[in-house]
Amino acid sequence: MKRFAVLTFIAALVVAGSWWVEAQKGTPPAYPHGYRSWHHVKSMVLEEGHPLYKDFGGIHHVYANDAARKGLQTGKFADGAVLVFDLFDAPRESGALIEGARKVLAVMEKNNARFAATGGWGFEAFAGGDEGKRLVTDAVNQCFLCHQSQESRGYVFSAWRP
Repeated sequence: MKRFAVLTFIAALVVAGSWWVEAQKGTPPAYPHGYRSWHHVKSMVLEEGHPLYKDFGGIHHVYANDAARKGLQTGKFADGAVLVFDLFDAPRESGALIEGARKVLAVMEKNNARFAATGGWGFEAFAGGDEGKRLVTDAVNQCFLCHQSQESRGYVFSAWRP
């Protein structure tokens, strides 16, 4: 009987421990419906020759919700801040660089409790902007390792331009 109680206790600890580990991972950021009506932070084009061209070449647009805009202005991001990185192909047509097909829609969501392991930011990316095609399987290695270089700026590459 005593052995059964000990085994039951150990099993309960294992189950509770697994639940806690999963809870710490947090659910990934949701698709940011309506983001194109948020604050437009910047646009830029990465062309061939840029070190990130292979993965991020094309036209970039960055959007911020109200909380993220305040964070960009103050340097301190509160929970609920969301930044969107919208990446498009950039073909040339009749002497103009135009916005082509969407390559990826990436999202950063600030939530210190859910995303403690990645500086309080959750990361997600959607292939072609398709809500059903999530790309991030390992936020630390796919996203945060690069964003760590921006720790002094709240792990964010973009800056507010008045």
